[in-house]
Amino acid sequence: MKLYPTDKVQRLTITALLTALTAVSTMIIKLPVPATGGYIHPGDGLVLLSGFLLGPVYGTFAAGAGSALADLLSGYLVYAPATLVIKGVTALTASLLYTKLLHTLRARDRLHLALAGIAGEICMVLGYFLFESALYGPPAAAAGLPFNLLQGVFGVIIALVLFPLL
Repeated sequence: MKLYPTDKVQRLTITALLTALTAVSTMIIKLPVPATGGYIHPGDGLVLLSGFLLGPVYGTFAAGAGSALADLLSGYLVYAPATLVIKGVTALTASLLYTKLLHTLRARDRLHLALAGIAGEICMVLGYFLFESALYGPPAAAAGLPFNLLQGVFGVIIALVLFPLL
């Protein structure tokens, strides 16, 4: 079963497109969160799609680089290195679990996507909690947990809706 693009040009083109789309979807549509100074965005849907469509290596790159680029261009410079790692790990986790479920159960199913997406988004929530705990302390980081969870839920929903179309 062919899971990811094998042609180098196609793979690099899709990687570049998903990197750019991740950055743009993170930057353009923002729902500000006054309690944390951050924002909720649809970029996590593209982070998950990067992992699902490109696999662990290229998907990790597209998700991490696109998200970090959004931070750099939006003035969240202190978050960019952490975002590069956290969103990369989000896509990597989702991709590896999705691939494992496909090979184990030998069927494509939205449930597999949802489970893999949830696992990836748990990494995102925990990653930002740890990073923000180091920056601001655990109580301040805990204030962002509900908003990161909400963003993760929307990311999974977006990926579930868009994946069959792509």
